[in-house]
Amino acid sequence: MIYQGSCHCGRIAFNVEGEIQGALACNCSMCQRKGSLLWFVPRARFTLNTPEDDNLGTYLFNQHAIRHRFCKTCGIHPFAEATDPKGQPTMAVNIRCLEGIALDAVPVQHYDGRSR
Repeated sequence: MIYQGSCHCGRIAFNVEGEIQGALACNCSMCQRKGSLLWFVPRARFTLNTPEDDNLGTYLFNQHAIRHRFCKTCGIHPFAEATDPKGQPTMAVNIRCLEGIALDAVPVQHYDGRSR
């Protein structure tokens, strides 16, 4: 399935392909404040449909391993970029930014990022 996603104002739009079988809710200092529900997919299944130029910001913290991406206009964090434990480029898509998702139907795994 191909999902369409965006930030609130629409300046950041993307497609992501796959089947959402669950999402991760992390309690690290960043994710807890954002309230993201993350779905991890290979980078090759993600397509950014809008120019990266001036619209897309990046926030790095702690070990700078994850590039938290956000819209510079509306402030929404639709996804993050990282490398998985096997060294593969990976996207952490905030499923709250996808169209047509029944959030209550998605199983959520809680991750203790605060302790890491």
